[in-house]
Amino acid sequence: MEQETFPVLLTIRGEQYYDHAEPDATELLTEGTMTLAEDGITLCYQETALTGMEGTTTAFRIQGDQVVLTRSGTVSSQMIFQKGRQHTSLYETPYGELAVDIQTAQLRHNLTRRGGLLEIQYSIAVEHTVTGRNRFKIQVRRR
Repeated sequence: MEQETFPVLLTIRGEQYYDHAEPDATELLTEGTMTLAEDGITLCYQETALTGMEGTTTAFRIQGDQVVLTRSGTVSSQMIFQKGRQHTSLYETPYGELAVDIQTAQLRHNLTRRGGLLEIQYSIAVEHTVTGRNRFKIQVRRR
C-alpha cells in the first residue's frame, strides 16, 4: 500500500484531572492532515496561540498498540502511550528538560480513511511525582 495523505478537520479535547479540583478542559478545532501508511496512521497539525505552543507541529503516530506523540518547533517532546506500560520521556521546555513518566490507562481508536476517534487516558508524573490524570479525545473528519 502506498502512503496516502489527505486534509482533515480535528476536534482535539484535552482534559486534566487533579485531586480535589474541577477538571481543566481545553478544546481546539483545527485543520491538519491524516497520513495512512502500511505501518500506521499519523495525525498532524500546527499548535496555535490558544494552546500556548504557537510555532509547534504536533503529530500523533498510531502504530499497533502504541501511539507516539511528537512535538517539534517551539516545544520539543516525545511521549509514548501504550496501555498497561509506563514510558519515560524527556520534555524540553525553555527552562530546561524534565523527565516525564507516562502511564497509559486506556488507548483506543477506530480511525479509517473516513476519519474516526482517537482516545488516550493516561497519568503523568514529572520527575517521578504524579501531577494528574489526563485524557486526549481527537475526533477526525475528512475535509
